[in-house]
Amino acid sequence: MKAYEIVSDGGVDALALNDHPDPKPGPGEVLVRVRASSINYRDLSTVEAPVPRGIPYPRIPNSDGAGDVVEIGPGVTRWKAGDKVCGCFFQGWIDGHTTPEWAAQALGGTIDGMLAEYRVLRQDGLVAMPEHLSYEEASTLPCAALTAWHSLVEVGQVKAGSTVLLLGTGGVSVFALQFCKMMGVRVICTSSSDEKIARLKEMGADETVNYRSHPEWQEKVLELTDGKGVDHTVEVGGAGTLERSIASTRIAGSIGLIGVLTGGKIDPVMIMRKSIRLQGIYVGSRRMFEEMNTAISQHALQPVISDTFAFGDARDAFHAMRAAGHFGKLVVKI
Repeated sequence: MKAYEIVSDGGVDALALNDHPDPKPGPGEVLVRVRASSINYRDLSTVEAPVPRGIPYPRIPNSDGAGDVVEIGPGVTRWKAGDKVCGCFFQGWIDGHTTPEWAAQALGGTIDGMLAEYRVLRQDGLVAMPEHLSYEEASTLPCAALTAWHSLVEVGQVKAGSTVLLLGTGGVSVFALQFCKMMGVRVICTSSSDEKIARLKEMGADETVNYRSHPEWQEKVLELTDGKGVDHTVEVGGAGTLERSIASTRIAGSIGLIGVLTGGKIDPVMIMRKSIRLQGIYVGSRRMFEEMNTAISQHALQPVISDTFAFGDARDAFHAMRAAGHFGKLVVKI
C-alpha cells in the first residue's frame, strides 16, 4: 500500500509518499480500505511543525477518513467485511470525559493517521457512515463536524430559539451553521469576504457581519441582539478573537473554545464578570459521533466540500488549507 508520511520538519512539500507492506488486523482490530481523507487546520499544523508537537518520524498525517472494512481480526464483533465506516479521531474515547490515555490515541498525531490506502484501527474506534453520504462527504465528519456538534449540543445546549455566533467559514463553522439551522437556532456569522457572506446567507445565516468592514464586530453582534449578546459562541479564532467573543456573549452564556488560529493574551476578568462558561473543546467521543450521525441521517444533511484532490495531489490540499480561500472542507480522494 501507499501512505503519505511526515519524515522531516520540511513542511508540506517534504511529505513523502511511501510504499508499505499491506497491513493485517490483529485481535480486536479492523482493516479499513480508506476511500477519502479530509484535511483540518490541525493536520496542516502537524505537517508544518511536527517537532514542537513531539511527532516522531515517520508519521502518517490526517485524523479524518472514511472507507470500507475489508478484513476483521480475531474477536471483532462490531464490524464485518463490506461495512462503510469512519474512523474516530480519538481511538479510545468512547464516552464520558476524556483522559490522558485516550488523548494519547489521536489519529494523525500521537498515532498514525488516515492519509493512506489502508489503515488498521481498533474495532471500537470506528462508527458507521451515514448511508446517504459519499466517502468524500463522510470523511469530513470525524473532526470538524464532531467538534461543532460537541460545542453546540454538549456545551452550548442550544435549542430552537437560541442565538449562536459563528466565526469564519472553515469546516467547523460551516458545520455549526448547518446544525443550527437543523435545530431552529438563530445564527450570526462573521467573515471578511462579501462573497463568502453571500454563501452563508444562502445556507440560512440569519445575520452576518463583515469583520473587515466592522473591525469592532462585537459591537455589531450586540446591536443585532438588542445589547444582550448571543447564547453561545463557537470560538474558532483563538486568543486573538476571544476578547470580542466574550463581549458578544450574553451574561451566563457559553463559549466553546476550539481555535488556535490567532495569537494573543486572554484576560479572564470579563469571563468572571459576565459569569460566562468557557469550555475548551477537542473533538468528541464516539458516543457523540454516533448521536451526531443519527441527526445527520434523519435530516439528510450534506457536508459542504470546497475542493476535492486526487491522492497523488494531496500536498496541494495542504497548500489550499494554508491559503485559506476555501469554504467548507478540503478532501483527498484515495
